[in-house]
Amino acid sequence: MADRIKIFFKYCLYWFSYFVFARILFLIYHYEGTSTMSFGDIILSILNGARLDLSVMGYYTIIPGLLIVLTTYFKPAILNISLKIYTGIILFLSSFVIVLDLELYSHWGYRMDATPLLYIGKEAASSGDPLTTLLLVIFWLLIFSGFGYYYLKFISNPIKYFGRSDWKTSVVILIMTGLLIAPIRGTVGVAPINTGTVYFHKTNMFANHAAVNVVYNFGYALTKINKLKYPENYLAADKTKAYFNELINSDGPTTQLIKSEKPNIMIIVMESFTYKFIEPLGGLPGIAPNFDKLVKEGILFDNFYASGDRTDLGIVSILNGYPRQPLTSIIKFPKKTASLPFINKDLQNRGYRTEFTYGYNIDYANFRSYLTNAQFDNITQSEDFPQELNTSKWGVHDQYVFDKYFEEAEQAKEPFFKIMMTQSSHEPFEVPMETVIPGTDDEHKFLNSAYYADKCLGDFIDKAKKSDWWHNTLIIITADHGHFMPGNEGNSNAKRFKIPMLWLGGALSKQDTVISKYASQTDIANTLFGQLGFQDSTYIFSNNMMADNYNPFAVYVFNNGFGFVDGTRKVIYDNIGKHYLEETGVKSEKDLELGKAYMQTLYTDFNSR
Repeated sequence: MADRIKIFFKYCLYWFSYFVFARILFLIYHYEGTSTMSFGDIILSILNGARLDLSVMGYYTIIPGLLIVLTTYFKPAILNISLKIYTGIILFLSSFVIVLDLELYSHWGYRMDATPLLYIGKEAASSGDPLTTLLLVIFWLLIFSGFGYYYLKFISNPIKYFGRSDWKTSVVILIMTGLLIAPIRGTVGVAPINTGTVYFHKTNMFANHAAVNVVYNFGYALTKINKLKYPENYLAADKTKAYFNELINSDGPTTQLIKSEKPNIMIIVMESFTYKFIEPLGGLPGIAPNFDKLVKEGILFDNFYASGDRTDLGIVSILNGYPRQPLTSIIKFPKKTASLPFINKDLQNRGYRTEFTYGYNIDYANFRSYLTNAQFDNITQSEDFPQELNTSKWGVHDQYVFDKYFEEAEQAKEPFFKIMMTQSSHEPFEVPMETVIPGTDDEHKFLNSAYYADKCLGDFIDKAKKSDWWHNTLIIITADHGHFMPGNEGNSNAKRFKIPMLWLGGALSKQDTVISKYASQTDIANTLFGQLGFQDSTYIFSNNMMADNYNPFAVYVFNNGFGFVDGTRKVIYDNIGKHYLEETGVKSEKDLELGKAYMQTLYTDFNSR
């Protein structure tokens, strides 16, 4: 038994040492980037990267573990030959990925993912010079032969002398193989390990990239390869351009809603805060009494829609003006998110201090790499709160996050831009409050958690009104997405995506006002910029809602489909079945294809990033 257990651990150590070597090779090959790192950062890149190294090690060791279990009663030659073949194939392919990444990073500036598979052909063939190609081939063969020798000497050779064992050995090795789920998942929290988990540096992206295990990065992207490239023939190019230019055209004179030239700006993103909570929007009474009361003090947009149906999709729509994609989330791809415009960067360039505050685990949905790309002046997340406040499944409850948000605003240099996200109204809907809306089913617990979130919001606004910065502040309150509860109208129904947006604060020039223009989260960017006296065309999908020539509409995207609404028309299209689920108010082919033009533009843009 002992000899087989020893080989199991040796095999784990083999792959772990292999990936540590690969990271050191990357740092040496890209010595110019490494020179921007301190010695401590180099060590941190190795230590943080070890989490992904252990994850890949776990994946690679599952089959050898099962082989040891299945060959316990047989001659060691069977195990030895099987492991040699398996390890040789994996070593050969892994070494290829590692070596190819060395050179590709020099040109692309990001660790290799599945993108090369999208460029197989003439473009890929002409991307390197013969000398570099020869050097890479030599590296590849040296790594393969060196670690091949290491395997033969320290793992394969001892297996030859194994004796036959018994069922106890099989059970022990099987348990050890099952425990590999720990390094594979990489965490005991809600969010499993991902590429962004190993990002540790706030400003040096090379240091973060050095921590990435490229085999993990490539393997993850490979599993998403069918979601990486969207069709370019969804709608004819001439129609796409003409229709999209009609939809996104809002650079005319702007109706002003604020009286300050340079106000503080705060965006509060409420988790799952559907319009169904808001009585003035036709929602249930008594669920969000504070929000309902605040409507009279600000400007309510009552035909406002979320772009998607998850938090990671909503924050990109709000902060980057970028719509949800039908089959993936751009936040999963650091290279693509790095190419997006960010509201906070535009405001930084205009003298604003920018901060992001939330109580989530920063490794949820690749937020770490996303927020690193955003380059906020300060980021507050669950790890920045006392451990005793991390009592929610997702992190820190809303009341404490709002308290932190207020404290930061009190200390921030004006003008500031601050965005925060709540999380307590996310399932499992457990909140630190005596139950107000009774019921043990999910729907009633959801309503009760919404009441709690609304209470926290109300308390924050009450404190903000007494602050020195209130008179020169615009506060935008909206949701990350809607929800199917209460009442489940279906995945594609527009009601699932309708959310509130309320503008408050002493900087407003109007109160008790309702704006009924159709719009979506992606329009926040240029609508806000319009109030500040400029527009930014890099927010391709963002309209200025208050421009005189704004063409009101909203597009929302569900899993492999979309909806287009504008007050007179509602078109819902299913990509899987390739048919329209709803065609309300349609009078021409153009009415059907406006939404398709929007989606085709999104597909083309996503593919190009």
